[in-house]
Amino acid sequence: MKPFTTLTGTAAPLPIANVDTDMIIPKQFLKTVSREGLAKGLFFELKTKADGSPDPDFVLNRPAYATASILIAKENFGCGSSREHAPWALLDQGLTCVIAPSFADIFYNNCFKNGLLPVVLPREVVEQLMEQAGGPNHMFSIDLAAQTVTAPDGNVHRFDIDEGRKASLLAGLDEIGESLMHAGDITSFEQHRRLSHPWLA
Repeated sequence: MKPFTTLTGTAAPLPIANVDTDMIIPKQFLKTVSREGLAKGLFFELKTKADGSPDPDFVLNRPAYATASILIAKENFGCGSSREHAPWALLDQGLTCVIAPSFADIFYNNCFKNGLLPVVLPREVVEQLMEQAGGPNHMFSIDLAAQTVTAPDGNVHRFDIDEGRKASLLAGLDEIGESLMHAGDITSFEQHRRLSHPWLA
């Protein structure tokens, strides 16, 4: 998992509340366990017309947001099923931070496991940021260590985050990586267990 430290990039506004995981990546794209290639299914029903052609009105299809690394959405982002393909698809698109007033719990937890930063800010602040993202200057800066979002107008907004999750993102450690930091203790425990309880080996 790549460390998340700072990010400066284009923010794409998605003014929709209750974006569920099926909207993020529909079920027909869940037939793989690979994290690559999922961007083609990201927001498929929003970005694709009935005839299969790209919808030029969808924000991520617009040239100005083609390389967006930040997504700004409304409340309850990531609700619905617990599919981990949702953060995978966002990351495969190049989106490494989502800003919203609130997130569904399972999606929020899955973000940290995959190196995607979910930022919770008050609704009125998110609305201001979304308006700026839709303007001529949509470059934002995220500083995880300082826990700040700097908007195009220069205003700095601080967000809260669990210290343990923050440390893991800064170090680029998922749950497996965190476990491997204690590899010596694990090996020592297993060796002792085999000697003291050989019938369990």
